[in-house]
Amino acid sequence: MTKNKLFSVLFFSVLMIALFSCGDSKSPASEAKEVEVIPEDIVELRADQIKMAQIETASIEIRSLSGTLKVSGTVDAAPQNMATVSMPMGGFVKSTSLLPGNAVQKGQTLAILENQDFVDIQQNFLEARNKLEYAEAEYNRHTELFKDDVYSRKNLQQVTTEYKNLKAQVKALEQKLAMIGINPKNLHEDNINSAVAVVSPISGYVKTVNINLGKFVAPSDVLFEIVNSDKLFLVLTLFEKDADKVAAGQKIRFFINNETELHEAVIYQTGKSINTDRTYKVYASVTGACKNVLPGMYVNAVIESSSHKVTALPSQAIVSFDDKDYIFVFDKDKEEGGKPFTEYRMLEVHKGVSDNGYTEIILPEGFNVATAKVVVKGAYNLLSAKKNAGEMSC
Repeated sequence: MTKNKLFSVLFFSVLMIALFSCGDSKSPASEAKEVEVIPEDIVELRADQIKMAQIETASIEIRSLSGTLKVSGTVDAAPQNMATVSMPMGGFVKSTSLLPGNAVQKGQTLAILENQDFVDIQQNFLEARNKLEYAEAEYNRHTELFKDDVYSRKNLQQVTTEYKNLKAQVKALEQKLAMIGINPKNLHEDNINSAVAVVSPISGYVKTVNINLGKFVAPSDVLFEIVNSDKLFLVLTLFEKDADKVAAGQKIRFFINNETELHEAVIYQTGKSINTDRTYKVYASVTGACKNVLPGMYVNAVIESSSHKVTALPSQAIVSFDDKDYIFVFDKDKEEGGKPFTEYRMLEVHKGVSDNGYTEIILPEGFNVATAKVVVKGAYNLLSAKKNAGEMSC
């Protein structure tokens, strides 16, 4: 019970005692006549006491409630939305202007690297391409001569072999040039360059920068890490006992850090094995645009179970006493000594799932849901009056 609710109950208890106390002294005979034996499960209030306790009644509702499961986890990005940027041939860093957190677009230049090997591979490609042009012409000429029985098969085979070897060499050098970011179709003798641009393979933001001017980077070195946060997912950790409570398609509500903004996700896959710590993983796709949600963040989440129609009341209508749960039901109106009274019956129930301020209640067999009027506001005040009934009798 919260401090405010506790204070309200205590305050109401004091007032109820005062109102029920006897103001006028009466003879023992008169007192004996007015004593009424009230059943243990009944609370009796006058109209002014009902108003003071702010008692309100309503019908039991049939609502669709979803059970919830509280879990925790982290935010992650799909593999295709994360990129580790390296340079296959390495080189010295000539320039870069990026800092962690900078936004980048696919194809944007991240850094410029210099390496003598870049010059060599361009030179080798151009030389091989020139030789290939000559070898191709020779191959075509010798083929025609062979058809006219002017050239021998042995000479034709020799020319053919040389032509195919050069063709393979040019294709291989084209692939190497493409790997370091040079388009072989645009390369000619007048634009050989010792510097090449390192470009971003995806759009996103820069997560890490591992270079500085003048640094030599090897082919295995990671220069940048790029993350695209448009498509994120959650990795949630559940205990094995909850394995039967989640399935693909269930909705998730989650929060990051101490923010109050609600974010949503949908489970797309559940774990297929249990870890050594008796937990397993559940994966959910984040839906909608979440500006403040970034990979690596810690989240608190609530998984909603499938909804079903149940008898339900506002959660504040259910009170707890001696480890049991109760509701108060309107029993009857009556009159004593010319004054109107209302009786409320205290009824034990069992709680089910809770969702959005409502709680499922399991009622005793034979209870008439259609006609019952249940106290939905002021239930704890009635419980306080019930506890102090002995002190309030006159």
